[in-house]
Amino acid sequence: MLCVLQHLGGVGSFTDWAAFEKDFQADFFPIDPAKSAALALCNREQYRQGKWTLDEYIDYFQALVKQAAYPDSLQLCLTFWNGLHPTLMEHIDNFAEGHSNDEQMVS
Repeated sequence: MLCVLQHLGGVGSFTDWAAFEKDFQADFFPIDPAKSAALALCNREQYRQGKWTLDEYIDYFQALVKQAAYPDSLQLCLTFWNGLHPTLMEHIDNFAEGHSNDEQMVS
């Protein structure tokens, strides 16, 4: 008997309960949660603000960072920036125009 399960990620087919359980365990209980979180942060297709509010995006980002124990603060900032919705990125860029940059502040 073929079982079909529809979930947020799409539709999956399973030949038996054991196949479903194995897939379920892999999706919801990864062997290495820190590695899974770090990979999620690095995957530009998977990690985007999309339709989330900024607060939802920040909460999800912080949870992944905490789980991944992300050590590189510059890379962390770039990952956050690259995941923002393009419209929000444009607003921030426009706001920053005419303000002193980091190099001028250090001098």
